[in-house]
Amino acid sequence: QVQLVESGGGLVQAGDSLRLSCAASGRSFRSYTMGWFRQLPGKEREFVAAISWSGANTYYQDSVKGRFTISGDNAKNTVYLQMNSLNPEDTAVYYCAASPLPAGASGTRYPYWGQGTQVTVSS
Repeated sequence: QVQLVESGGGLVQAGDSLRLSCAASGRSFRSYTMGWFRQLPGKEREFVAAISWSGANTYYQDSVKGRFTISGDNAKNTVYLQMNSLNPEDTAVYYCAASPLPAGASGTRYPYWGQGTQVTVSS
């Protein structure tokens, strides 16, 4: 059974950085696409970034390009989201997701989800 466990969220000030982690277990993720999504207060869940498990391909939402970086550590079965220059508009619950197929930005293509971690950015 696939399990995804996020960690690293917290309360920070505008301009600060955070690194989210997603520990994956339950099977081999060698061919998987791993994604980060977020749900802002009162809004629908939105795509943030995705990476093929090989690391060869990465995708980002336009609003986070240049500030966020997605990466993976195959040996640790962990995917990271480095978030720099955070602003209050980044306040959300961040979710890790996994798909056995190329999935890109479409949340419906990810069958596996973590429980989420809260990120709050104060101004």
